Amino acid sequence: MTALRMAAVAAEFGRDLEEDFQIAERLVKEAREEGVRLLALPEACLGGYLLSLDDTELDGGPPALALDGPEIRRLAALAGEMTVVAGYCEAGADGRRYNSVVCVTGDGVLGNHRKVHQPLSEDASYASGDRFHAFDTPAGRIGMMICYDKAFPESARALALDGAQIGVCVSAWPGSRTNAAASLEEDRWKRRFDLFDRARALENQIVWLSANQSGTFGSLRFVGSAKVVDPGGEILADTGVTAGIAVAELDVVQALDTARRSMGHLRDRRPETYDLSPGAVSA
Repeated sequence: MTALRMAAVAAEFGRDLEEDFQIAERLVKEAREEGVRLLALPEACLGGYLLSLDDTELDGGPPALALDGPEIRRLAALAGEMTVVAGYCEAGADGRRYNSVVCVTGDGVLGNHRKVHQPLSEDASYASGDRFHAFDTPAGRIGMMICYDKAFPESARALALDGAQIGVCVSAWPGSRTNAAASLEEDRWKRRFDLFDRARALENQIVWLSANQSGTFGSLRFVGSAKVVDPGGEILADTGVTAGIAVAELDVVQALDTARRSMGHLRDRRPETYDLSPGAVSA
């Protein structure tokens, strides 16, 4: 059995792409020094998130980067022998912009996901993705999603059914916009963020990495709370509401086998009872 040292980041990123790369380089270096082999950086860490979720962007939004462009190649070069996941604004070949997350090593791009579920007015700035899929990496088979995607059980379940051993969710998850708590520790949106992380890991019996923006950007105040969760829904490492790196080490294969030994949630499914298509549900 081989243990995997993995980490999820809570950090503040903005519009200045060069500054973002400097932050990413520092975080990758710090993770490498701790022996991390899988590192998750937040949503929109290359170019920043939106200034607000109310209307279209006042500053034009983050820079759109091509998946095969120089910025992603630069990220891959930073990753080297590590597997690194990072959020960015993708310039699609169809001319549209996507809120995306990419997985790279020094060998190049291993996987890419476009955010499917869009909260509030995010659809004014991004087009929506249309699928969830898992893929193989040196750190194991992983599946990626972005922020609001994790509020939908079907997202993580689709990844688990595609063989994902590790779910990686990158976020720019803010605190509540109404009745905001004085302390982010008491914020109700932070509680939801944490509950989703634990539930998605437990219900699918997979390892879960959750990265998030921290600090503030525009009108948004992010909850941080990057974490690593085991297949039983237990938090192994957590940054709290401040910036930091949550690092944990786990034998992923053994952890999944142990979690699924008695009650295997994927094994014990009854898909034939879940059909909600017209005519399938009796009156």
